[in-house]
Amino acid sequence: MKGVESDALPVAEPARRPLRRPDWLKVHLRTDGDFTELKTIMRKSNLHTVCEEARCPNIYECWFHRTATFMILGNVCTRACRFCAVTSGKPTELDWEEPRRVAEAVAQMGLRHVVITSVARDDLVDGGASVFAACVHEVRKARQECAVEVLIPDFMGSREALQAVMDARPDILNHNIETVRRLSDRVRSKAKYERTLELLRRARDMQPAIPTKSSIMLGVGETWEEILSTMDDLREAQVSILTIGQYLQPSRRHLAVERYYTPEQFAELKQEGLRRGFDHVESGPLVRSSYHAHEQASGVMTL
Repeated sequence: MKGVESDALPVAEPARRPLRRPDWLKVHLRTDGDFTELKTIMRKSNLHTVCEEARCPNIYECWFHRTATFMILGNVCTRACRFCAVTSGKPTELDWEEPRRVAEAVAQMGLRHVVITSVARDDLVDGGASVFAACVHEVRKARQECAVEVLIPDFMGSREALQAVMDARPDILNHNIETVRRLSDRVRSKAKYERTLELLRRARDMQPAIPTKSSIMLGVGETWEEILSTMDDLREAQVSILTIGQYLQPSRRHLAVERYYTPEQFAELKQEGLRRGFDHVESGPLVRSSYHAHEQASGVMTL
């Protein structure tokens, strides 16, 4: 076995002293004109971004390169995953003008690739699938040269909801598995490991030409063998793009970090993923699902 020890680390206790964050996880802040301009566009359009809501460490780099991930269906999630910084509670917002505003912002920003994600909306009959579909259509009308990636929740396993999204024909269908099978129920709220795999399989069955994508975060107690097994499960589901990143604890009430992986271990996992047949693997300490999304898409969509 390579890379890390095979035994899982013990579950963190709330009172345990946090692990010291390594130097390679330091983020260089930049608040130059590009960052300020995009922030202004978002606020004027009354739009949310997962870049801000989830406190993504890559926000400065991505916004500098004119890439952003829009978070639709409000900013209150019906689930309370133990790794996520997005506010959880009972949503009140459902804005049918949101797809038009997203499209206008995409055009104004001149994006080449947009990622559209959402909070989980288990309070809605279709989980918000119809709004996802409307966003894809509106962005295509406003800026045809922009590739559209959707990062969707599991819609509680609804085939009809997934079909509505796939019928809109996004360029990439993204749904994150997040962690290994053994830890899934502990880490995620309501989401199920097998349901995620089934959604990814169904997406390829519905639209075989549309690449699928998923993400694994490391550092919540998984073993090296479990990571590789998760890769195998995703490949069996015909996932094309894999992203792997380090989990960072958003606050003390969230899951503690059990282990920090080194850049060398992430590089080794990238090679493991490529050996398993993924078309593209983005693997690194600060990698998130939407990190370098435009580069991932261009590589896969030209195959």
